[in-house]
Amino acid sequence: MVPYNEEQIRDAMQSLANFRSRAISPYHERFSFPFFSGSFFVYRKIDVKRIVTIAKTVAQNPLYLDVGCGYGEFLRKIRYYIPDALGMELDPKIFYCKGMSVPSYIKIWDPKWGLDHDFDIVFIGWMEPGTDFRDEISKHTRVIVTTLDQGLSLAAEYEAHGFERVAWWRSPSWEDVNTEIMNRYYTQISNKGLERLISLRGAHNLWYIYSRDKVISEKIKRNLAIAANGERSDLNETYDYEGVLDECGFGYLQELSTLSSGSREKLWEIRYS
Repeated sequence: MVPYNEEQIRDAMQSLANFRSRAISPYHERFSFPFFSGSFFVYRKIDVKRIVTIAKTVAQNPLYLDVGCGYGEFLRKIRYYIPDALGMELDPKIFYCKGMSVPSYIKIWDPKWGLDHDFDIVFIGWMEPGTDFRDEISKHTRVIVTTLDQGLSLAAEYEAHGFERVAWWRSPSWEDVNTEIMNRYYTQISNKGLERLISLRGAHNLWYIYSRDKVISEKIKRNLAIAANGERSDLNETYDYEGVLDECGFGYLQELSTLSSGSREKLWEIRYS
């Protein structure tokens, strides 16, 4: 839901084309150009499976909405498991500038105008600073999943909107991943210099799970715990680009210092409220 104008989009597309001409890996662009090729949050296949687990805990055939879905990159991963999942995007020109049609499962709509029906689960991966549609979203869903990039996006807590936080986990900030890729592959920095820069990383992306129903909250905790126990065996089933995260020091359950306290916490470790 980023309000870019057409000139900015076309300039960025040219920059992406230039980057592709010298890219070392076809997977780097999703972290350097997340608007076009990835998402504004870093995720693995296990994140997608966790969200699907949560959705199917709420309902057998859940009504799922991705608010601010952009081109639908993350949404398509969800639709592999929940074929009727829908998306909502503010501005159609992001599609038109790329010569794309708006997919039938993405509605062009401003969420501050409200939703036209209720959903079992709403995913909000990005909320532009200065924009706040929590009141309207909260009226029309039983569960909310939201991500908060500590370096960039608006804090989006929902406790004051009738929800309680059920669980959360941490993934790396795409900004940190991009910086690591640039330093490691596209600049001439010594290994010693890389190690020093790695020690400065601290921006993380937080995944928050909210529910307004205590019974559903307990079911979500139980089913997430079961899913987490089986994740290590799932690590062989990954998206192609996940190897970039491993190479750059953002491995599954790898410990990294946090931005605020400097304490070390594990990436993708589920915590329960």
